[in-house]
Amino acid sequence: MDNQLYNGLVQIDDSLKTIPCIAKSWDISADGKTYTFHLRNDVYFQDEAHFKNGVGRKVNAGDFVYSFGRLIDPKVASSGSWIFSDKVIGKSSFIAVNDSTFRIVLKQPFAPFLSMLTAPYCSVVPKEIVEYYGKDFRSHPVGTGPFKFKYWKEGEVVALVKNEKYWEKDEKGRRLPYLDAVRGFFIGDKQTAFMEFIKKNLDFLNDIDGSYRDDILTKSGHITKKYKGKFILNTGPYLNTLYLGILVDTNLAIVKNSPLRILKIRQAINYAIDKEKMVKYLRNSLATPGNAGFIPAGMPGYNKDAVKGYSYNPEKARQLLAQAGYPDGENLPPIVLHTTIAYRSLIEYVQGELDKIGIKTTVEITQGGSLRELIAKNGVNFFYGTWIADYPDAENYLSLFYSKNKIPFGPNYTGFNNRQFDMLFEKADQVTDNEQRYALYRQMDNIIMQQSPVVVLYYDKRINLYQNSISGYNVNAQNLMTLKRVVKH
Repeated sequence: MDNQLYNGLVQIDDSLKTIPCIAKSWDISADGKTYTFHLRNDVYFQDEAHFKNGVGRKVNAGDFVYSFGRLIDPKVASSGSWIFSDKVIGKSSFIAVNDSTFRIVLKQPFAPFLSMLTAPYCSVVPKEIVEYYGKDFRSHPVGTGPFKFKYWKEGEVVALVKNEKYWEKDEKGRRLPYLDAVRGFFIGDKQTAFMEFIKKNLDFLNDIDGSYRDDILTKSGHITKKYKGKFILNTGPYLNTLYLGILVDTNLAIVKNSPLRILKIRQAINYAIDKEKMVKYLRNSLATPGNAGFIPAGMPGYNKDAVKGYSYNPEKARQLLAQAGYPDGENLPPIVLHTTIAYRSLIEYVQGELDKIGIKTTVEITQGGSLRELIAKNGVNFFYGTWIADYPDAENYLSLFYSKNKIPFGPNYTGFNNRQFDMLFEKADQVTDNEQRYALYRQMDNIIMQQSPVVVLYYDKRINLYQNSISGYNVNAQNLMTLKRVVKH
C-alpha cells in the first residue's frame, strides 16, 4: 500500500525498465560516480495540517537530500540503509545544487544504481512533517503519490483517497489516478481472504494458498470449471528464486565433517530432483522449474540457454555419489534439511527424491524467524531459502555469493568464496552497457551452478486475481502494486 502514497526519483515500467518519475531526466558523469537529476517543478506533497496553511508544498532537491540522509542515519536505523551504506561517504554525498537539481556522488561506480533507486525505500518525504511526528510518522504518512492517507486500523484495514493534486497524467492528458479511494484489508487467514474475494467483497487478491489451490487450478495451471469466467487470473514471472542453500565455507566447524562440503555430492543433489514434476503437482504449474541459474525468470538479462543449470538426471546423480565414495549412499551420514512449516510438503518431496538415489535426509521444521536467525549465523548446513528481488537487476541475486558479503557483513549465507566470481562481480559494477553487464552476470551464474552452493528449485510466478469489473491493473515481475490506472466498472 505504501507504493500508492509515495514517489521517488525514478520508477519501473511493467517490463522493469527504469523510467522518469520525480526526476524528469538525469546525467551520469564519465567516471560513473556522479549522478545529476533534473527534477520536475509540478510535484507537491499531499496536504497535511502541519504544512503552512495545511497545504502541501512543492518538492525540491533539498527534500531528497533529507530523505536519503534519513535512510542512512544510524538513529533512524532504517531497514533500507543498505541501499546507500557502502556506496556513499555519508550525508555529504547528497547535494542540492539548486531547488530543481539533485546530485549523488558515489564512492565508486555502481552500474545498477539507477535500478536500485526504484526501490520504495528511496521515496521522498517532507522533513517538517517527519520531524513533527517523529516515530509516529508511520501513522501519519505524507508523500507525493497518487493516493493520500485517510485511515488505518493496524492489522485490519487501511483507507486511502485520491490525491487531487497528483502530477502524473495519462496518454490523453487526464490526471491520474482514476479511482476515488482504495481500501486494503489485512486478512491473516488465506482461506478467509479467498472466500471474501469469491463473495465479491474484495476486488483483488494476491496469491493462492496451497490449502485451496486444487479447488481453483488444474495441475496445468488453468482455472477449474467451477470458477471459469468468475474472475480474472493473471500470472507471469515473479522475481523470486526458491532454493536450498548449502554451507560451503570449510573454515567453519560445522562444515568440516559435513558430506555437503564435497562438490560431487552437492551436484548429485542438484541432479536428483525432478523439478518439472514438483512444479506441476505442488505448485499447479504456477512456477518455472529452476533448471537454469540462480537469477530468476523475468529478470532483465535472464537467459535459460546461456546458463547451464541442472535438469533431472538420477543416473548422473548416482554416478556422482559413487565417484564421491558413497555408492548408492552407502556409509553416507544422514543430512539434516531445515525448513519452515509453510514449505514442508515441498521439502518432503525433495527428501523423497534424494532418498531414491541413496541420500538420507531428516527434515527439521523451524519457525520462520528462528530459521532466518540460524541461517544468518551460519548455524545450519542445509536450508530452504527464498530470495525476492529488492530491485530489478541481477546484481541483487549475485551479491549473495560475493565473498565480501559473508556473514555478518552481508547476505552470503552459504559462505561461498570464489576468486574468479569476485573479479567478475567487481568488474560488472563498472560496466554501464546493459548487454555487456548481463553477459558477465551469466558467467557468474555459471560459476555458481558449477560449484553448487545452492540447489535452485523453481522461479516463482506472481498470481493476481481480480474481479471481472476491474481493468488497468499494472503487472510487473516485481509484483509491485500500482493502482494509479485501475478502473472499476
